[in-house]
Amino acid sequence: MSYEKVAQVNTEKIIGTKQVLKAIKNGHAKEVIIASDADTHITSKVSRVASEHNVPYFYVDSMKELGKVCGIDVGAATVVIKQ
Repeated sequence: MSYEKVAQVNTEKIIGTKQVLKAIKNGHAKEVIIASDADTHITSKVSRVASEHNVPYFYVDSMKELGKVCGIDVGAATVVIKQ
């Protein structure tokens, strides 16, 4: 998934690892986007939980750019696109 696709998504996005994990576990996640340059300790847990709940996940290169396309001024390690 590219940054442009994330930016164009009209549905609600959930930003932040704790909220992303909660959304996945509660069945609200359609897709998960993970920044490759984020801490592996964080991203490995998100990818594992997404796999366990059969939610597809994709990687992008930069936390900074992911945060920017989500409309926040800081980097984002993980983002969920809601169903």
